Amino acid sequence: MSDKNTLPAPTQARVAWHCTCFNVRRASRAVTQFYDDIMAPSGIKATQFTMLGAVALMGPASVTRLAEHLALDRTTLTRNIKVLADQGLIAISAGADRRERVVKLTDDGQAAIDRATPVWRDAQDALAARFGEDRWRRMIEDMNDLGALTIDHD
Repeated sequence: MSDKNTLPAPTQARVAWHCTCFNVRRASRAVTQFYDDIMAPSGIKATQFTMLGAVALMGPASVTRLAEHLALDRTTLTRNIKVLADQGLIAISAGADRRERVVKLTDDGQAAIDRATPVWRDAQDALAARFGEDRWRRMIEDMNDLGALTIDHD
C-alpha cells in the first residue's frame, strides 16, 4: 500500500525531467564545463572570468553590491573572491565602514581578463554556431528573464 502523497517512481522521474529548476541547473553545469574546457588555455575558469568582468565593470565595489549584481549570496561570493585575491587578480580592502569590504581589480586581474577574452569569445561563437544565432539570442533573453525572478519575486 502506498501513501497517496508519494508518487510512483515513473511519475517522479517524469517530474524531475520536466522540472525547470533541475533542467536549468543541469544546463548551467554543462555550459560552465563547456566554457571551462575552451577557456582552459587562459588559466581562468568561466566563473572567475564573470566575477573579474563584474569587478572591472563596477569599479571598486562592496562585496554586498557585487553579490547583488551577480545574484550570489555573500558567503559564496566571499569564498570565490578569496581565491581571486589569493591569485592577485583582485584586491580586497576595508570600506568606509569597518565591516564593509571593497573589491577592486588589480593589473594582474585586468591582464587575466585580456588573456581570457579571446577564448571566451571562442566559447560564445561555438554556442551560437551550435544552436544558431537566433535560437542562441532567444536563450540568452530567456536566461535573463529567469535571472530576474529574484527581482520580480521580492
